[in-house]
Amino acid sequence: MPKELQPLLKFAEASEQDTVVFTDKRRPVAAFVSLRKVDRESLALSTNQQFLRIIETARNEIRAGRTISLEALERKFGISPANKALHAKRRRVGERPR
Repeated sequence: MPKELQPLLKFAEASEQDTVVFTDKRRPVAAFVSLRKVDRESLALSTNQQFLRIIETARNEIRAGRTISLEALERKFGISPANKALHAKRRRVGERPR
């Protein structure tokens, strides 16, 4: 590790903040983000542009009401639920109270 980075790393480790933002003339120019509670997979996905586009497309479809239930998918593809008890519970949970 370069010696020049050691003070920055010590600062970031000592910081109580999850994110430290560096500014130049009050404009944000860089940030250190704590990885203490982040696993590698989450970090990789959060910076993957293709994955982020997939998530945004899915959110837009949900907002537009273009969804399909699990039961409809099972019917469409001729799949029976792997666990019938779980399937029945899922149906009960989704019912409206009377």
